[in-house]
Amino acid sequence: MQKTIEVVYEDGVFKPLEPVEMEVGTKVKVEIKDTSLLKKRLQKYKGILKVKISSEELNELYHEYVTERTDIP
Repeated sequence: MQKTIEVVYEDGVFKPLEPVEMEVGTKVKVEIKDTSLLKKRLQKYKGILKVKISSEELNELYHEYVTERTDIP
């Protein structure tokens, strides 16, 4: 079975952002795509946009951008 899920890394552990059904002890392979650099670049341009945009809206746009360019649903 192959499935791509989005996770967050907290306290030394990868935590899925959606429920995952699998047996305890199942080994999986993790591919890390660090998108923080892109997010920082978007923040840099926030101040020069002609329209006012909140950090939350910028974050939503960022996630839309990443979703369109990856396999993450």
